[in-house]
Amino acid sequence: MNAPHILEPAMEGHLADTRFTVPGMRCAGCIAKIERELPKVDGIAAARVNFSAKRVAIRHDPSLDVGALADALLHLGFEAQPVADNPLGSEDKDRKLLIRALAVAGFGMMNIMLLSVGIWSGADGATREMFHWLSALIAVPVIAYSGRPFFASAWMALKYRRTNMDVPISIGVILATALSLYETAFGGGHAYFESAVMLLFFLLAGRALDAVMRNRTRAGIGALLSRMGKSASVIGPDGSTTRIAAAELEPGMLVLVAAGEALAADGEIEQGASAIDNAMLTGESAPERVGIGSEVHAGAVNLSAPIRVRLTRTADDTVLADIARLMDEAGQSRSAYVRIADRASRAYAPAVHTLAALAFAGWMIAGAGWHQSLVIAIAVLIITCPCAIGLAVPAAQVVASGALLKRGLLVKDGSALERLAEVDTVLFDKTGTLTLGEPRPDIAGLDPEARAVALGLAQHSRHPLSQGLTKTLRQERIEPARIEGVSEESGKGLAGFWNGTPVALERASVETGDLATQLRIGKDLRTLHFRDPLRADAPDTIAALRGMGVEPAILSGDREAPVRAVAERLDIEAQTVASPKDKLARLEALKAAGSRPLMVGDGLNDGPALAAAHASIAPGTASDASQQAADAVFVGERLMSVALAVRVARATMRIVRQNFAFAIGYNILAVPLALFGYVTPLIAAIAMSISSLVVVANSLRLSGAAK
Repeated sequence: MNAPHILEPAMEGHLADTRFTVPGMRCAGCIAKIERELPKVDGIAAARVNFSAKRVAIRHDPSLDVGALADALLHLGFEAQPVADNPLGSEDKDRKLLIRALAVAGFGMMNIMLLSVGIWSGADGATREMFHWLSALIAVPVIAYSGRPFFASAWMALKYRRTNMDVPISIGVILATALSLYETAFGGGHAYFESAVMLLFFLLAGRALDAVMRNRTRAGIGALLSRMGKSASVIGPDGSTTRIAAAELEPGMLVLVAAGEALAADGEIEQGASAIDNAMLTGESAPERVGIGSEVHAGAVNLSAPIRVRLTRTADDTVLADIARLMDEAGQSRSAYVRIADRASRAYAPAVHTLAALAFAGWMIAGAGWHQSLVIAIAVLIITCPCAIGLAVPAAQVVASGALLKRGLLVKDGSALERLAEVDTVLFDKTGTLTLGEPRPDIAGLDPEARAVALGLAQHSRHPLSQGLTKTLRQERIEPARIEGVSEESGKGLAGFWNGTPVALERASVETGDLATQLRIGKDLRTLHFRDPLRADAPDTIAALRGMGVEPAILSGDREAPVRAVAERLDIEAQTVASPKDKLARLEALKAAGSRPLMVGDGLNDGPALAAAHASIAPGTASDASQQAADAVFVGERLMSVALAVRVARATMRIVRQNFAFAIGYNILAVPLALFGYVTPLIAAIAMSISSLVVVANSLRLSGAAK
């Protein structure tokens, strides 16, 4: 390993990022080793592990190529391959290997246990010897095949003069098998083939279940991508259509989306009106009405009528691809609980080897003989595996993150769950957070004809008020009137002719104190007042947070009047006209007073506050800076995602504490029993394996926590 290298300031601004798949990472100790040792390599600035996806992101000098980075990981005992451009495109070969090995171990275990029943029932002499040989014929090839994940990992670690948790497991399995073969060859009374095979079976069951569980974190994204259209009908200049694969689509293309077809890219509707199913992206089950000017996203299903869409984002640039990228780049947490697991995993290998050696030496000194002493040492090696401690944190975080993702909330970092569980105050920005951030008009005073004319005009403009008017009228299922000669003049509005009558949507002639526009039909003039409506579930969200002991307040840069109106409706305190510095000062004051504030905001000016808060959440409509600064992002219009995140985070931390308590209690009880000779290798295999399965099963309870 090269000496630590300090990157020059000029170099830091020109670092490259490369990601690797590292299937050999098994525990928190592996995370600590990679993140601690890789930055010591000349030219590597930082390494961040995504334990859920078994990936490592490396920031490095561009002069280091992929081969050099892979060699650096190999020097630490980890084989690695660069990640493909599509973060979700490769199959999980490690999971398939585990499942095949599990099936073989299960088959061998059942057959060996049948033979063992005969021996336990009193078979003796030649019959007992035959059963032992039959067990050996089954066990040896089964152990050779099913033990490969452990043997390969252990060999890789030892090859580079390192240890991991697979080293003592492999030693225990090999010693148990060798001792059993010795007993069989020389007519001994005991063999431990069933112990070795059962140990592998339960270890593989735990790891296979863990692998399947980790895939759940990305299952929601996989489902989204599978719903994305694989191709699209591109409309040519002559009006003809050509079917083109999604990967070949480009921004600016005009595509025809038939009823029942899934969109293959993001875009804006140029012609037609329909309803779309956007549930896979937003979590909202109700169809959404869309029309000219509406934005639609890849993965949405067009339900009712053909529409023509001008593409704006394609391939890896779509909203779905952005979410997939966020998921793929989310790192493993560096929480207090993970640091505990790190230390436990680092101390494990030397501690268990020492305990096993002391057990063997102690029993030899006590006169037990090499056979019994070796059996006890094997039991110590097997029973002390820290798999349960290693799984205590990541298992719970992965299940919780997957459950939240299915409800439209993306947690970008496992440690965010720990921080979210600790919050006692939540500060909301107003516009775009408590409210939808979209001006909506009061159309109660418009008759059907006026509504049709207003929509016929508004749908031709990208002005926020026109867009708000268009969306509101389309939700009311209004059909637009045919307006001829539509023109738009910046700062004045839209004008045209309806059945020969001059019509216009224009700037209000009288100052109203709020957002307003005027609809003119001939000489008839009507004023439309706009407001930014609250999210429908905002009052319920505030009540839910208070029910959990989290006190809400508004921290907004908006004018006092609209903010006070929202605060009074929700019955919460508010600070208005707050600059980014004011928001930071408020957060720092709360933290200095011992509070742990959660910031929820969407604007560019909220970025510093989101980064400074104890925890932070941004809506999917937030600016890129806010989404990057936030710990979690929710999509759709449901503000209840904020309360849901806090509730699930607290449930996750309860599960983590339960996992640690069980894992530590297991070792406190099991290790002395093994040292004093009360545990056989068979019992040790069962006990150790069950401890891991209990931790995983307990974590799986979180799969329903987001309901």
